Amino acid sequence: MSGSAFKVCMLGDFGVGKTSLVARFVRSTFSDKYLTTIGVKVDSKEVLRAGREPVKLVLWDIAGRNALDTVGANYLRGAHALLLVADGTREASLATALDLLMQSRSLLPSAQVVLAINKQDLVERWEVGPATVRQLRQSLPVFETSAASGAGVADAFAAIAAGLAP
Repeated sequence: MSGSAFKVCMLGDFGVGKTSLVARFVRSTFSDKYLTTIGVKVDSKEVLRAGREPVKLVLWDIAGRNALDTVGANYLRGAHALLLVADGTREASLATALDLLMQSRSLLPSAQVVLAINKQDLVERWEVGPATVRQLRQSLPVFETSAASGAGVADAFAAIAAGLAP
């Protein structure tokens, strides 16, 4: 591998699809069996970038939480980017993701941030409305994703890779 490695932490509430997004991105797989992540799972994938060196994204899939405790804060140390994940069918999970972003800013003031609103395959059940998504896009890169179908997943991770130096 010729590119640099960058730590990307997945942050979001329980059951929003962080692990499923990583599995879809890294292995092109999806399972509808829900397994709670305990602690952290680390995976990686090389990402090609147009006209630039490829990068290796080292993905830290951190156990779901609605607040950063000491353990969660320790997992974030040294992260270059955050992928916030919310479940479009649970509006409260979006508030949790944004709260986690605010809490992580003191540790990672310059980390790149991308928001994935997951479960796009269930858009008819979404509690997060189009107006909310438009408003969020004014301050963050937002991707509507589906770990089940794969929609938007590669785009969200490509946006992270594109924003990383060198």
